[in-house]
Amino acid sequence: MSRRFHTLDVFADKALEGNPLAVVLDSEGLDGKRMQAIAGEFNLSETVFVMPPANPAHSAKIRIFTPSNELPFAGHPTVGTAILLATLKSNGKGSADDAIVVLEEAVGPVRCGVKLKPGKAPFAEFDAPRVAEPAGDPAPLDRLAAALCLAPNEIGFENHKPTRFTAGVPYTFVPVRDLKAMARADVARQYWQEAFGHDAHAAAFLYCRETVQANSDFHGRMFAPQVIAKEDPATGSAVAAFTGVALKFDAPPDGLNKWIIEQGFEMGRPSIIYLEAETKGGKLRTTRIGGHAVLLQSGTIDL
Repeated sequence: MSRRFHTLDVFADKALEGNPLAVVLDSEGLDGKRMQAIAGEFNLSETVFVMPPANPAHSAKIRIFTPSNELPFAGHPTVGTAILLATLKSNGKGSADDAIVVLEEAVGPVRCGVKLKPGKAPFAEFDAPRVAEPAGDPAPLDRLAAALCLAPNEIGFENHKPTRFTAGVPYTFVPVRDLKAMARADVARQYWQEAFGHDAHAAAFLYCRETVQANSDFHGRMFAPQVIAKEDPATGSAVAAFTGVALKFDAPPDGLNKWIIEQGFEMGRPSIIYLEAETKGGKLRTTRIGGHAVLLQSGTIDL
């Protein structure tokens, strides 16, 4: 059976930047084991499999796989799949168009707004299915530093200290002193499990206030060597959870708050993620993730 697939670069408005994504359409009849094997064949950060929705009012049901395991939710697959489905539905008519795409994911329905404009990369944003919440205590500072090839005094800035939050996928958030220290950070596998092995994802999101682009608010890197090759160019699920960090340490005012997170620069894959959070009474009410994506290639898989 021939199954259509497309690849996109997500959280970027230019090809060969951002986070690559494969989306396999016509995925009916594939079981989880087969999907995992196909994701391993693509060997990208994530591969999405699209199936008919359980609720006919929704756009599609999707399953998300890394090369080694399935995820209940992830940001760049959500943005990329929503943009692809909206683009295919528009039939490339070349006119400005807005669309609503509802994706059934393991965490529940995710509603995405897509903007299509001629001559510009499509943009999508979605309300995160869960707001950030604490995910336990991080490992001691010396263990985190050893696992990241950093000195302990390079971790932390202002009032920011390591924390753990989740918005569906848990992360240890590690504040790093500056861009020079961020550039030196690396994975020391012999110490990784002890520092970050709180769960199967074992992921660290590093961030600093110093940025490459003037309009960015934070610079980030995400390492998860037990799930991906090592580093991820853009991580929407981590940015969704990062709202917990921003709320804890920066105490944003009630109302709508916006941040721009840059990631992937050390990998040569510049990525820009737009984050919005509605707060009331010092608590998170909603979190929204947005970004561009560009279609790179299309083809078929004969299975």
